[in-house]
Parts: sequence; C-alpha cells; structure tokens
Amino acid sequence: MKFEVYADADSVAREAAAIIAAEARVAVAARGRFIMAVSGGRTPWVMLRALSEQDMPWDKVHVVQVDERVAPAGHADRNLTHLHDSLLKHAPLSVDHVHAMPVEAAGQEAAAAHYGMTLQALAGSPPVLDLVHLGLGPDGHTASLVPGDTVLEVTDADVAPTGVYQGRHRMTLTYPMLNRARRILWVVTGSEKVAMLRRLRDGDVSIPAGRVDRGQALLLADRAALGELTTEYKLGG
Repeated sequence: MKFEVYADADSVAREAAAIIAAEARVAVAARGRFIMAVSGGRTPWVMLRALSEQDMPWDKVHVVQVDERVAPAGHADRNLTHLHDSLLKHAPLSVDHVHAMPVEAAGQEAAAAHYGMTLQALAGSPPVLDLVHLGLGPDGHTASLVPGDTVLEVTDADVAPTGVYQGRHRMTLTYPMLNRARRILWVVTGSEKVAMLRRLRDGDVSIPAGRVDRGQALLLADRAALGELTTEYKLGG
C-alpha cells in the first residue's frame, strides 16, 4: 500500500479528487467507461464537490455505493443524500449513472442480491470496479464492514446486509467485491484515526479494514490522522 500525506483534510480531499479524475480518464480510454464506488463521510463530501470541478468524462462515468444506511429517501443519514448534494448538484453527471443501493426495499437480503446483479450488469461477471473509495473508522471498520458483524465472513456475495451499527441496519459491498477493484483509494483524516491507521499500515488483519487487499491501494491521510507517524513520510501537496 502506498501512502501520501497532506497538511489537512481539505488538501486530502482535493488530491483525492484529482486522482479519481486521472483514473477516470485512463479507464475511459482503455475500456470506454469508469465505474467508481464511493463511501460516506465529511471529507469525502468535500472530495466529491472538488471532483465536480475536475476534467472528467462525465458521460462515461458511473457511480455506485460502497455502503448505505437503511433510512428513508432524503434522510440526512443516507450517504445518497450527501452524494446528491456534493456531486449531482454540481457536475454534469446523469442521474441514471448513479446507482443507489435499494435500502428502502422490503427484504434486505433480496435487495442486496438485486444490487449485486446491478453491479454485474455494469461491471461484468464477476463485477470489477475501476476505483473504490474507502474510509477508516476509529474502531477499524471500513465500508459497513464492522467489528463482530457476520458480514465480515461473507464470501459468496458481492453485496450483503449488516446488523445494526450506530443505530442503523446497513447494506455494504463485501470483501470479494472490494478486493477485485482495480484501485482502492483510502481517504483517512482526523486525529481519532491515529491508532487504527497505524494498524492498517502494518497490515493488521484483526481489524476489518486490514482485510482489504493492499496490492492496488493508495492511502491519502492528513497529518492529524498519522500522528507521530507523520515524520516517516514526506508531506505532499
């Protein structure tokens, strides 16, 4: 896994947007489309707003979700709500190219399976995403792959529902889906991430984030997230 360090969260967000745009141009030139999966979080919303200002082949871009909370449409808890506000309001991305997880459907097992079929229609069988954006929680979770949840052991589905975490059931991409991605882009900011970022860097598979494949991974962090590890890396930007 490659690390890059930036002064603050906004600098990380802007660099992440530039990287996504570059990956999009390469993917479209090579395969005719760019399929990316995005996670939630404050810095990612800044990243998506910055992405709207990048040179992107928008008509060839498809956006899918890494995970989503089971909540009503338009609710502030929904990642889709913030995706709409951060990206769709500002970029010429067709709403038909944003593929929302069907968390409002009755029967989340069936809904997750349906989303898996959506991914196959977009990205082949088995589906391979061009880029997956991930964050890191203070408890070591990523996507909605949280400590102790049975979803961590799912190997026969690309999408699965989860138990309750922070008051909400969720839907998430699973390890098989994440680990097929052509590029993993980690965006990690904030001092509350210091302990888990160290464990992720060291390949600690006892935390959920540590089980994501490292071969095609790039991690962007701010100085706050790295803590004393900052001295080991040259500041980017």
